[in-house]
Amino acid sequence: MSGETPDIRVLTTDDELIEAGNIFRTAMIGFPPLNEQQRGLIGKLLEPGRTLGVFVDGRLAATSDSTTSTLTLPGGARVSHAAVTHVGVLPSYTRRGIATELLNHQLRDIADRGEVVASLRASEATIYERFGYAVASSTATIEVRTGRGGLRPGIARGGPVRLIDPGQEWDVLPRIYAAHRGARAGTIDRNATWWLNQQLRAEASPAARYVAVHGPAGDENGFVRYHPIDTDAWFVSDQRTVVVDDLFAPTEDAYLGLLRFLLDLDLVDRLVFNLAPVDDPLPWLLQDRRAAQVTGVRDETWLRVVDVAAALDNRSYAGTGTVTVRIEDPVLTRNTATYAITADGAEITTAPAGLGADIATLGAALLGGTRWSDLALAGLVRVHDAAALQAADELFAVPQAPHSGIYF
Repeated sequence: MSGETPDIRVLTTDDELIEAGNIFRTAMIGFPPLNEQQRGLIGKLLEPGRTLGVFVDGRLAATSDSTTSTLTLPGGARVSHAAVTHVGVLPSYTRRGIATELLNHQLRDIADRGEVVASLRASEATIYERFGYAVASSTATIEVRTGRGGLRPGIARGGPVRLIDPGQEWDVLPRIYAAHRGARAGTIDRNATWWLNQQLRAEASPAARYVAVHGPAGDENGFVRYHPIDTDAWFVSDQRTVVVDDLFAPTEDAYLGLLRFLLDLDLVDRLVFNLAPVDDPLPWLLQDRRAAQVTGVRDETWLRVVDVAAALDNRSYAGTGTVTVRIEDPVLTRNTATYAITADGAEITTAPAGLGADIATLGAALLGGTRWSDLALAGLVRVHDAAALQAADELFAVPQAPHSGIYF
């Protein structure tokens, strides 16, 4: 810290929260300052008591905040989760260890709250591993040429889909999500703060936007939000593109109904599905699978295990094997222990460890998105017993790739 003593504390006043919001935006470079509407709603856009600020010589120099929620583990159990966001250090205060002080302080605060895991979306891929975060899920971008994108014969139609009027979605969609949130590993809450942020972003954009819901009126169980891009030459273009921003389809019926709706849109040459699961079945459903191309795969959830014992014991496991894993956590040292893991759960043990890993590596493996053997190949797992590696792969295997599908 070059002789400076940082003062880290919870920000409480609107003025402090607005300053923190603008520090984050300055640090990100590409974001404009908070507008008047955002400034007026700052108390609703942030959860009270969870925005931290670092003061250096009396000046607010860095900030981070988080939101209370839950995250779904393999098997469907939901554990308490901190959604970490708005991490930023003013450019004039970088390279002084301020982010390290801030994020380690935040982790201890999250642990003191009794939360089991934390996650974030990383603007840089080289920052967060040293704080124990690792990529636990990824998303794919899938582009479909609609002229060649007919579904195979015999595929079910799904249920009814209808457009709703712009503005109605902020009442309708939260209700649908809360009632039908699925059991896929990696799913997290969409709380009132998240929905308000989505509403403000949508209303600030000049682009047309559309929302359709799946299911009978009053009993909807899925939805899609989408918008067109590059509309200046829409009437004469042969590259008319619609971007799917948010496809919530927790059942096969909802998925097929909403997919048919999108593929049947008139005047659309290309659909771009952002934030799709990496194991999305879409290409298999098309008569011409080359009509769908995966044009990108990006890291999604950076997961930090805060309470190892609770995280391991609450997820489900496959197979009948047993593995002992030594986990090292230099920040939350109470996590440092050897854990015996079976299909029945996990517990701390004094038995010798078959595998050893740091807390970030456990975050990569916890949801089943990365195999222990792949992490070992990368030098991130110490293998004391080769049989333990195979047992860990079998125990942590999941039927679906973990996926959240949102940013926060």
